[in-house]
Amino acid sequence: MRVISNPNMSVNLLIKSFKLHQKHFICSTNYVQPNTTKKKQEKLTNTHTHKKSVENQVIFYKNVVLIITSWLLIFTITTCLGANNIDDYNNNSNNNKEGVIVTIRGATSIAKTDDNFICATLDWWPSTKCDYGHCPWSNSSILHLDLDNKILHKVLKAFNNIRLRIGGSLQDQVFYNVGTTEGQCRDFSKSSEGLFGFDNGCLRMERWDKLAKLFNETGAKITFGLNALVGRVKIKGDDLFVGDWNSQNAQDFIQYNLLKGYNIDSYELGNELCGSGVSARVEAKQYAKDMITLKQVMKGLYPDPKTRPKVLGPGGFYDEEWFNTFLQESGPYVVDGLTHHIYNLGAGVDKELINRVQDPYYLSQIAQTYKDVAKAVDRFGPWSQAWVGESGGAYNSGGKDVSDTFADGFWYLDQLGMTSTFNHKVFCRQALIGGNYALLNTTTFIPNPDYYGALLWDRLMGNNVLATTHNGSPYLRAYSHCSKTQIQV
Repeated sequence: MRVISNPNMSVNLLIKSFKLHQKHFICSTNYVQPNTTKKKQEKLTNTHTHKKSVENQVIFYKNVVLIITSWLLIFTITTCLGANNIDDYNNNSNNNKEGVIVTIRGATSIAKTDDNFICATLDWWPSTKCDYGHCPWSNSSILHLDLDNKILHKVLKAFNNIRLRIGGSLQDQVFYNVGTTEGQCRDFSKSSEGLFGFDNGCLRMERWDKLAKLFNETGAKITFGLNALVGRVKIKGDDLFVGDWNSQNAQDFIQYNLLKGYNIDSYELGNELCGSGVSARVEAKQYAKDMITLKQVMKGLYPDPKTRPKVLGPGGFYDEEWFNTFLQESGPYVVDGLTHHIYNLGAGVDKELINRVQDPYYLSQIAQTYKDVAKAVDRFGPWSQAWVGESGGAYNSGGKDVSDTFADGFWYLDQLGMTSTFNHKVFCRQALIGGNYALLNTTTFIPNPDYYGALLWDRLMGNNVLATTHNGSPYLRAYSHCSKTQIQV
């Protein structure tokens, strides 16, 4: 819902019904303006705003889910997290009879997101990728996805230039069939000697041309993950890779995109190689050296900073010492986006997964990581930005019958709101399609519930994040942004 009101107007959105259905709250709502007659309420119209600082107090009378009052155009999104029963919610309310007070400070923003905050990933996993006896990737791979599917085109076009991150676990085993590496080009195949149980794969430029056509037709903004292990040597008995990154194949690929006129917004170096790594790792000082090399490649191919793609990294799990060293060693204006990954719900097979997505105390634990990454950017890389480069909630392809259901929205919407308040510019959901955590059904392409959460956020939530607090139960989450200037739902 969206309301423009003057500072003296208080618009209350009340819940008519508050029912528990399969542990999820179902709410139907209407709005009421206090101190007005019924006739005036029915004819409530928007008024011109008065630009003066105000602190708006919004009252949630026991069962209020959403309310807006400010001279600003504000959309307030709330997530009612599931409780075991309705008494859990009522017993945790601090002020149950009088209502819950939500305070939105509209005088200034506390953070700002990117225009393309909503992001989804496309992964390299082949159909033979399996977890816990299930193989949920089918033909969703970058190499095999049906690019002519009409639903795929429509769901991408529905967004205002959705960001797509091309990457994932196998990206550091992908070679690009261009330049000096033209020749035999093989698909991924299972191998006990390769990372994650697969050997190297290859991206044909014919396939890439078709992907670029899809991106262009749907208005998608692309972040491409580069292979960062080329040229390195693995230390025996260790996941550590040493030696300088060989940038030639990446440079040939980037130059190909430039010559073809493909608009790539950003390039990310490597996947989950930071800290202790996931199957492979690179030391922070070495990675910083390689990031400088990538930046030099970009400057050489794109002399004009206005058209130059951004450089991102490290695309892995936050490690304080590693991240701080990387930012300091790479130096000013090298890395444009500090990307990190979040899988805070545990393994997809964990039986506690359904409870964790509905537990506000568990969900709040990850806030410290967002604070730490934002702090690292402020201290050691103020020229950069904090991004969530990949997050699927539960790792190993997500949770079957949880990650692709309505219940997952309790986690997903809360993460979108939380990362925004900690000045993260982008949030990339794993995945657009493929795995159990996909926004689209892997075989039918029909959107799963979280797709609609992402779409509503994209259409309604503007860049400026407002400070929002309330005195109610932790099962109520409230996040406020200044609305986008043009709303279409």
